[in-house]
Amino acid sequence: MSETRATTPVFPPGRYGRRRDGRRRKPLTLIVAATLFGIVALGVTWSYYQKFGQTNYSPEIVGWNEPTDAEMVIKFRVRVPEGESASCALRARDFQGYELGTRTVTVPAPPGGGEVEVTESVPTTARGVVGDVMSCRPVG
Repeated sequence: MSETRATTPVFPPGRYGRRRDGRRRKPLTLIVAATLFGIVALGVTWSYYQKFGQTNYSPEIVGWNEPTDAEMVIKFRVRVPEGESASCALRARDFQGYELGTRTVTVPAPPGGGEVEVTESVPTTARGVVGDVMSCRPVG
């Protein structure tokens, strides 16, 4: 029986480049890039939150009248800051949830600001079952 011993290979100097020493080093550029990406992502998140996340225009459905085949009358309440107007998107849907009609209405603020109760008609293509206020935003 013959025995073979494993030996460390010997390479000619300068022929195969620099040998690794076996330790794994943390790449500094990867850490810096990840940190920079995180800071940029937080900045973008914060700016979008400031622009779209906070709203003084909070709509609330009060109800809707018995719909016809051609329209649904939606009654809703919206808070509008003093001296401004709200642009509210209304939607009528059928029993399955399909959209039958939409309409955007402008709601002026009451004197001193506050809540306004509004009743608006939404034209539909069939008899609606549910009325929604999808969003209210500042006009403009």
